[in-house]
Amino acid sequence: MQYHSRELMPDFSAREQLLARAADKINSFIEDVAELPVDTHPRAAEIREHLERYDFDSPLDAREVLDDCADMLTRWGMHNTHPRYFGLFNPSVAFMSVIADQLVAAFNPQLGVWHHNPAGCEIEAHLIRHFAALFALPRETSSGYFTSGGSEANLMGVQLALASIFPRYSQEGAAALDRRPVFYVSEECHHSFLKIAAQSGLGRDALRTVCAGEDLRMDVAALADAVEKDRRNGRAPFLVAGTAGTTSAGAVDPLDEIADFCRAERLHFHVDAAWAGSAILSPVLAKHLAGMEKADSITIDPHKWMSVPMGAGLFLCRDRTALGHAFGAETAYVPASDEEFEEPYVHSPQWSRRFIGLKLFMALAVAGRSGYAAVLEGQTALGDKLKTLLSEDGWVLENDTPFPIACFTASGLGDDSHEAIAREIVSRGRAWISTTMLRRRKVLRACITSFRSTETDLAILIDELARARELIS
Repeated sequence: MQYHSRELMPDFSAREQLLARAADKINSFIEDVAELPVDTHPRAAEIREHLERYDFDSPLDAREVLDDCADMLTRWGMHNTHPRYFGLFNPSVAFMSVIADQLVAAFNPQLGVWHHNPAGCEIEAHLIRHFAALFALPRETSSGYFTSGGSEANLMGVQLALASIFPRYSQEGAAALDRRPVFYVSEECHHSFLKIAAQSGLGRDALRTVCAGEDLRMDVAALADAVEKDRRNGRAPFLVAGTAGTTSAGAVDPLDEIADFCRAERLHFHVDAAWAGSAILSPVLAKHLAGMEKADSITIDPHKWMSVPMGAGLFLCRDRTALGHAFGAETAYVPASDEEFEEPYVHSPQWSRRFIGLKLFMALAVAGRSGYAAVLEGQTALGDKLKTLLSEDGWVLENDTPFPIACFTASGLGDDSHEAIAREIVSRGRAWISTTMLRRRKVLRACITSFRSTETDLAILIDELARARELIS
């Protein structure tokens, strides 16, 4: 007797029709997204009223549900895959990575334990070895792990450092230490570290924010002063997190200097390269990451500049033995580990885990490093073009980065006016930009996030900016 429901598993013919229908929806969206508004500006009440039809008491027709969900995503979403989405690091996605996510959903492999899916674990391990080699981490000792994103990877960096610098921490916790641990980030860092300070049990007061210079890069002299002061006051510095490609302005901290300082002071050196770390795939752009090869741990987000779907982070570290100290566990219901391979659940904070790495594996295998390099270099060239167009149109550039982020202001206008310009552009739906804070003032920010963006899209953005500036002025 079969107990499964046809609603959970339709027959072959029905599955074939639904898959074809879903493929058509996906393909049509990819083809048509450039003609949609970038931001649809829905009202929450409108969406909630629509969802009232779903009381889940009785089954609905699968085709109608599929069509309606695709329609909701189209009508009531901000389309960050749009070529004129010049916002945060949410890119258009490589098509092979979309196929990969479909395969993973259907096969549903569990990558917490090697024996549960050897192929998936080895595919991810192969990628980890490849990227560790690109960053010149030692092949014999380096390791890593795929995460949900950069925040989780940064958390792993902090936890790894705590376990390495303070041997009692993993077993007894921070309360057992005779001095309070503290760690250091630039004022331009990603704000995930504020959460991490709380999540790790250290408390937000353990996070030290080091000032950045006029170039928006961490001031190493100020870092040295902060470390010396904390030691003098009985604190225990243990980690410095440098940033390669800050979220607001694309600045790269002086990684070489920070690495040398950390080595001299016996501090763990972590690099948050969630976005710009992808530049390692380009021989032209990789030079801007100099110093990362000295890192003890690294964060990269393939779901940013490598253009794979959310969520996909990658954590790399120099010393795999430290992972076991930080995250090790044993249980009777998991097969015994083998020295031939690493058990993922023993070397990471997660247990049950989706096969994250396949979407990067398939995209990279089909495009190759040369294909990715061409895309990254093309987007960088487009970013340079945008900066030129902004300058020619009278905007003042406020950042200096080799990567495709432009932060800019209009002479004579204040914070409120810049915020109003961004709102006006977003409200019209032809393009999307944001504001951020640099040097304690509000600036406009535009970033090339989509490999589908063209010079025509830049021209539209420049027109929208000119119109909004004239309206606000």
